[in-house]
Amino acid sequence: MPASATFAAAPLPIDAVLPALTGALRGRNAAVLVAPPGAGKTTRVPLALLDEPWLAGRKIVLLEPRRLAARGAAERMASTLGERVGDTVGLRVRLGSKISARTRIEVVTEGVFTRMILDDPELSGVGAVLFDEFHERSLDADLGLALAIDAQGGLREDLRLLVMSATLDGARVSRLIGEAPILESEGRAYPVETRYADRDPNRRIEDAMTDAILRALRADPGSILAFLPGQGEIRRVAEALAGRVGAETEIAPLYGALTQAEQDRAVAPAPPGRRKVVLATSIAETSLTIEGVRIVVDAGLSRVPVYEPGIGLTRLVTARASRASVDQRRGRAGRTEPGICWRLWSEAATNALDPFGRPEILAADLAGLLLDCAAWGVADPATLAFLDPPPAPALKEARDMLRALAAIDDDGRLTPVGARLRALPLPPRLARMVVSAAEANHAQAAADLAAVLVERGLGGDGTDLAERVDRFHRERGGRAADMRRLAEGWARQAGAGSRDGAAPGTGALLALAYPDRIARARGRDGEFVMVNGRAGRLDPAASLAREPFIVVADLAGAAANARILSAAAIDADTIETLFADRIEASTNVVFDPASRALRARAARRLGAITLGERTLPVPADETSAAILARGLGETALDALPWTPALRQLVARIRFLRGAEGEDWPDLSDRHLAQSAADWLAPAILGRTSLDAVTADDLGRALDALLPWTLRARLDAEAPTHVTVPTGSRVPITYEAEAEPVLAVRVQELFGLDRHPVIGGGRVPLVLHLLSPASRPIQITRDLPGFWRGSWAAVRAEMRGRYPRHPWPEDPLSEAPTRRAKPRGT
Repeated sequence: MPASATFAAAPLPIDAVLPALTGALRGRNAAVLVAPPGAGKTTRVPLALLDEPWLAGRKIVLLEPRRLAARGAAERMASTLGERVGDTVGLRVRLGSKISARTRIEVVTEGVFTRMILDDPELSGVGAVLFDEFHERSLDADLGLALAIDAQGGLREDLRLLVMSATLDGARVSRLIGEAPILESEGRAYPVETRYADRDPNRRIEDAMTDAILRALRADPGSILAFLPGQGEIRRVAEALAGRVGAETEIAPLYGALTQAEQDRAVAPAPPGRRKVVLATSIAETSLTIEGVRIVVDAGLSRVPVYEPGIGLTRLVTARASRASVDQRRGRAGRTEPGICWRLWSEAATNALDPFGRPEILAADLAGLLLDCAAWGVADPATLAFLDPPPAPALKEARDMLRALAAIDDDGRLTPVGARLRALPLPPRLARMVVSAAEANHAQAAADLAAVLVERGLGGDGTDLAERVDRFHRERGGRAADMRRLAEGWARQAGAGSRDGAAPGTGALLALAYPDRIARARGRDGEFVMVNGRAGRLDPAASLAREPFIVVADLAGAAANARILSAAAIDADTIETLFADRIEASTNVVFDPASRALRARAARRLGAITLGERTLPVPADETSAAILARGLGETALDALPWTPALRQLVARIRFLRGAEGEDWPDLSDRHLAQSAADWLAPAILGRTSLDAVTADDLGRALDALLPWTLRARLDAEAPTHVTVPTGSRVPITYEAEAEPVLAVRVQELFGLDRHPVIGGGRVPLVLHLLSPASRPIQITRDLPGFWRGSWAAVRAEMRGRYPRHPWPEDPLSEAPTRRAKPRGT
């Protein structure tokens, strides 16, 4: 076909750079093309390369990020040539491929290309691979480019690689593919006026978007393209708009789970005299021109998958879009005429957005990538040319998972089981589900479930996967029929045999793929905890919310408040049968704070969930004693059977630790509570509750804390009593954070010329001198000084109040006494 036929349509900005591009690829086997939206790179570049001598009649493969973009590109190029898709320009996607012997340009999705090159590393009959919209940085695109670079270096030096993008760090890509030349197109964009409508963060995004769309409809003519993060928000905005827009305005959702006909309806121009409001996800950011759209309303949000290594779970999270993404969206308003872009944030907030979206390879489950690399003969993906190397934690998680699936060996090489899994165009877990089910002659049931899981919207969008599979079986649309044929192919490929009895339930099949996501209800309606320890919730009104066990397929939202998007019920007997080798039986002894006693239960557990349990007698062993001691220390230390003598013992030791240092044990409340399992447990062996612990038990435990070397010193340096001059043994009061106190009647100290001390003579007692009625009359730390000083005033006051008791002028020369003077003296 002559190259002139390529340009029968109106000129596009990319035309100016095509001569330089063709020239670059004649001299080199790689190039980078940076061209803004609307420049025409997707449809003009493949056609411009068709007659290049280096192509020599071989095919061009053009990669697109999504089926919608692939279909649109194929149809536009075929229309330019005056042909139908399937002639010169063909289409190869999961559903609806159109290829013929005449096909020279194959438009494929990125995932399809990965399978193409893995099945045929030399890419026989292919002369060039064009990576369109590479800035989206999907995992499939990164892997596809890495494999193509590897094939070019080892097998096909003549293979041309062209990386095309609207927003891309061209220098990095150039270095990745051998310092390839970078070509840039200026593009063509009509001016777009940007208007900001800062959204109240406490207001639902659906409400704010509804108001913004209505405001935009009133303010300016033309159709609207509104960007929302996901399908749920689109549905709610569509419902809110339905009764508030005129009959001349059509509401058209646009997201990946819709049928081809529904997507085509959204992309088609509005009929004359009518307006259209297209409610889209990020699917409409690139590779699409929606005729008649001159107004964009952007929520500034995207729904992105976030993988959590350690639990093997990918969650969908709503995040702020990048600057590159919101600029792409804004550009949609100026594709065919001057436009307007409404942004639901402040102008200042734009600068705070990340410059580019995070590449999927940095936040994805890498099991599929690792399995594909193993099939390529590469055990370590780091040896391939990735723009961003895959993170080590996610790779480790992927290796562990693939080993558990028996898909790779310890050296990372593909096993026969792995080859069977990779032969199925499914994620590894779902492939394993189909292969495992095939071993029991139930491959078709598993393949049907896999079809519902990989083709969004198939069988509806309800949470219960069993209901969705049932609806899928009854759906009459073309997409459902195509997917049923595809699933039948998967089942045959997995080795489906004759069915033996009824097929297992949806939950049982799903558990083969996600054994770590079996979940048990957590008592509150709709709340579940999974085997991997992560929690999720269902709408309490959902039928699955009342099930005791489910298997979770998909979640969204933050980990602390994750929402279960799809799941299936499973019963306890099925779990026991499928995972008998993983279920652990154990006896758990726990401390019950309410009763301050031990409780023992036998439990059967699968990971973080309990399948069943029963009450048992508490074993009288050291473990139980430690659990009781720890529980009492944490919740009931003061409730232990403390006697005055035991409290005094603790106080004496605390005093000496404060006075002399860490040779003495730490008996603070905090340390006693924290170390109860060490000091209390040996003394309460055989006890199962606080009520059973005696003061003798507590005394033995405390005595054991004091080494033999310190026991004699304890009585000498922190005695319980002091013998005063009358011979009385007066108790010393020891209190926390206070000096030891000796409270004694002053008459019993007559004749004492030295102040009483303890602690090896280093610590004076605080004397509380008492009247004959045992009331304090003086506090002193210097008894001789008291006799010389304050005694005279005390004597003058007390002798009138207690005349029958001695109050001598010289107490040092008076004999101590416990008695009053005889009557008449």
